[in-house]
Amino acid sequence: MSNPHHSFLLRFFVLISFLFTVSNLSAQRDSVTVSEIILEGNKKTKQQTIFREMDLKKGDVIAVSDLSVVLETNRLQLLNTGLFILVKVNIKDWNEKAGQIKVAIDFQENWFFYPAPIFELADRNFNIWWVEQNRSLRRVNYGMRFYHINLTGRRDRLKTVVQFGFTRKYEVSYSLPTVGNNPNLGIIGEVFFAENKDIGYKTVDNRLLFQRFENRVLLRRFRIGGGISYRKGIFQYHTAKINFHQNTIDDYVIRELNDKYFLNGDTRQRLFYFSYNYTFDNRDFKPYPRKGQLFSLSFEKEGFGIFKERNGMYLTTSYAKYIPFTKKISLEAIAKTRVALLRGTQPYNNYWAMGYEEDFLRGYEFYVIDGLDYFYLKSSLRFQVFNREINWGKLMLIPQFRIMPFQIYLSLNNDIGIANDTQFTEFNSLGNRWLWGGGPGLDFVFYNDKIIQFQYSLNHLGENALFLHYQFNF
Repeated sequence: MSNPHHSFLLRFFVLISFLFTVSNLSAQRDSVTVSEIILEGNKKTKQQTIFREMDLKKGDVIAVSDLSVVLETNRLQLLNTGLFILVKVNIKDWNEKAGQIKVAIDFQENWFFYPAPIFELADRNFNIWWVEQNRSLRRVNYGMRFYHINLTGRRDRLKTVVQFGFTRKYEVSYSLPTVGNNPNLGIIGEVFFAENKDIGYKTVDNRLLFQRFENRVLLRRFRIGGGISYRKGIFQYHTAKINFHQNTIDDYVIRELNDKYFLNGDTRQRLFYFSYNYTFDNRDFKPYPRKGQLFSLSFEKEGFGIFKERNGMYLTTSYAKYIPFTKKISLEAIAKTRVALLRGTQPYNNYWAMGYEEDFLRGYEFYVIDGLDYFYLKSSLRFQVFNREINWGKLMLIPQFRIMPFQIYLSLNNDIGIANDTQFTEFNSLGNRWLWGGGPGLDFVFYNDKIIQFQYSLNHLGENALFLHYQFNF
């Protein structure tokens, strides 16, 4: 005769075991464990370099409902390295009973060595060269750039430039993101020399004035330096650099063109330059983002009292937010400001605000707005109208470029900004006032990181024109 207490205990343990098993089965249905990550196609890039860019690790437990988002996020993070033209992430083996998956990542590596010929415009943008400089071939640079963007397989970057034409330039720079076994610490180094027979010596009516002599060098620039980088996690970066700069101008510039080009009428400017930059960047796709944000904080000190030719200090912050409304519609909003922490008189060559590189307002491409400080807010509403991979086949001689991802976007742009001009207001009218510009545009994105933009823009002066911008990342 069985003991009733034993029978009760037996039924109790059977019940507990059943509930535990049901709980485990439910958990297996709701989540999976990454048992292995398989990398294929990375012939040059080291595995640790790839895993450094991912927040997906072996042993991760992922909710099934989040799985597609996690895999797509990691695919874009790998594309953002610039090391790959195509990245495909798939589940190779799903063991439902064990609740485990294997993730297979297939790469088509980029072309790492670029012996790229130089044929580029020396002006601030294409529109200046086409309209104001009358498409002059004297304002074209030519030569060769040699890039290696993955020399050791650790995402290091070597750049060598030999350039002639408008600017004669020689440059060597190298960056290594990981030193030894430290995946977070990197080093940077560069040497640069350039000379010009043509110089932008003054701003009048918010336009640069130029002088050129065929047999006379008017400007020489030299710098040498290096720094360190530190990366915390995947999205945070710290960089600190110190350089020595020496700039020299012909005495004709001081005597005849602008005696304020350097301070005190000097023809030579020497300085030590220190910069620190912090960046948080979790944008989904850096060349042309649709989601995420970018925050940057920079501190710069120009001159440390060793030479009395320069004394400047600046704090610059920028914030960009990317909001997807639908799969094809997104918003880009960028705010940036720079504040001069030293308010004294600055030499002309260091006194600039908007109109250079990415710091311009649409509709004002023909103008420069000088000043100590500036602020702008730029926004673009984007509509994707085309998205396809184009296979060039044997028509493309370089195998890495035979498959071309290609997208087209319509954009509606709206920019406002202001620059604080404390020194040259008698020559220029666009400082110390709010500016507005914008209009529709058409953006072409190919090979993921090469962009051509046609923008029809207006400004507060009632001017309008079609402007061309391009960004070719190497």
